[in-house]
Amino acid sequence: MPFHIPPTVIVDGTLYALLAFSIATWSLIVFKTWQFARNGIDNRRFTSAFWDAPDIDSAESLPLFTARGPQARIAQRGFGWLNELRSTSGQAIKFHGAPEELLGQELRVQTQEEQRALESGLTLLASIGSTAPFVGLFGTVLGIMHALHEISQSGSASLDVVAGPIGDALIATAVGIAVAVPAVLAYNFFLRRVKHHRLELDHFAGSFLHLVFNTDDKQG
Repeated sequence: MPFHIPPTVIVDGTLYALLAFSIATWSLIVFKTWQFARNGIDNRRFTSAFWDAPDIDSAESLPLFTARGPQARIAQRGFGWLNELRSTSGQAIKFHGAPEELLGQELRVQTQEEQRALESGLTLLASIGSTAPFVGLFGTVLGIMHALHEISQSGSASLDVVAGPIGDALIATAVGIAVAVPAVLAYNFFLRRVKHHRLELDHFAGSFLHLVFNTDDKQG
């Protein structure tokens, strides 16, 4: 144990690390709140315009202001695949197979990409929530060990000598818990929101697939 290091340096270093964790946590909370709110607004605007379109060609050519958000990107990927299929007459090997299954796979790939974007940052929140209390406890343990060493050297074990250094060391544990709680709560909240958004994206992809092939059957 490096007793030559002042206890305040160890405790302060731990507190600075926890401060960095806290800044990262609240930055992610603000960003993810904005991301989910923006996606929700974009999805509602696009869904309304998409299903109000008179035909599938009109739905494909929606203005850029409307065609934004995860659902819009799924539709754009689907339309892109259909246009490529028509332009190449399905000669490329990637178009070999049942068109409905191939388009469904293309939509699932885009849905997974949208889910990964929604899940970005959640691993960091989970890591901070699980490690912050231990970081605080680490600072507390080292601080108490230094405090006990200083007390043994001074030869005095009175309350006023013991309480101050140990009380300072315990601050690190309290801060670690204070940092971990919002990180864990935010992680659980955003994880539920990701699952909710994934269900909406899956539902839209299924509806898009049904719309495309029903339209083609009617035109045929």
